[in-house]
Amino acid sequence: MNSFLRPTMVTSASRWLLSGCVAALSVYAAAASAQTYPSKPIKAIVPFAAGSATDQIARAFAAKISEILEQPVIVDNKAGVNGMLGADFVAKSAPDGYTILVGTNSTNAALKSLMKKLPYDQDTAFAPVAYLGSVPLIVAINNEFPAKTLKEVVALAKAKPTYVTFASASTSQLVSTEVLASMANIKMTNIPYKSGPAAMTDLIGGQVNLFTADFAVMLPQVKSGKVRGLAVTSTKRSKAIPELPTVNEALGLKDYELIAYFAVFAPAGTPSDIVMKLNRAINIAAGNKDILERFAALGFETEPGTPEALAQRSKAESAKWAKAIHDAKIEPQ
Repeated sequence: MNSFLRPTMVTSASRWLLSGCVAALSVYAAAASAQTYPSKPIKAIVPFAAGSATDQIARAFAAKISEILEQPVIVDNKAGVNGMLGADFVAKSAPDGYTILVGTNSTNAALKSLMKKLPYDQDTAFAPVAYLGSVPLIVAINNEFPAKTLKEVVALAKAKPTYVTFASASTSQLVSTEVLASMANIKMTNIPYKSGPAAMTDLIGGQVNLFTADFAVMLPQVKSGKVRGLAVTSTKRSKAIPELPTVNEALGLKDYELIAYFAVFAPAGTPSDIVMKLNRAINIAAGNKDILERFAALGFETEPGTPEALAQRSKAESAKWAKAIHDAKIEPQ
């Protein structure tokens, strides 16, 4: 009977030894890969259109990170479905550090509350890498619109429910306006767009009445007089345009605040050594004088930190946006 058992025992032992060797080789390969990383260009996926705030910030950071890591960081725009298409691409990419996501509150906080079903698990599909910074938004209207202040817009919307139209091309743009409408007890009609620049074109042309967008898209148009700025969505006035009141000031509210933020994520399973190399490079870039000066006028504030800090922030922001979306009665699509 022993002669029948021995082959099985040898086979089991061999399999155990083989699996151990494979595991060891995998660890060794990952360590070796981390040591040589990066050895080729890195692709940074921007899940929004060229010209958007996410795109502008991503390109500025990519240029500096390229210098620090001594490898090209190539920005690739994959816009659509409030950032979901680009996020999904990264979620399903190889976890080797060569495909990263320049994510936002849309892709990494709010989407799971806005969509009935995502093609990936927002909470587990990504490895947090580094926080880039945040910007407030500006509420603006077409110059020919009869209301000239935010209070007048609210009064008009109360007198004519659904008459006022507003554009949105991202989660922050949609939710910021819907929450404002909810808190002001008014109803406006949403006109969805594929990109912020396209929405801005229609706001200037009068095809839509109101648009709430980040400073990168909105501030130049307000400064040039092409649209009328009404308020900023932060709790404090912006140094970039201090003459605009906050939404709270304009409407006598206390708790209104919605800002857009930007952060880098890698596919889940990316080796921690690679994540830390990216984190260090991004944090160095976040303190770069050129970036700080370039985006200061847009209200952009950097905040270097650890991957763990970004993970905690993402969790807190997901809860915050879930509440905002629920309170605004926005139905998942």
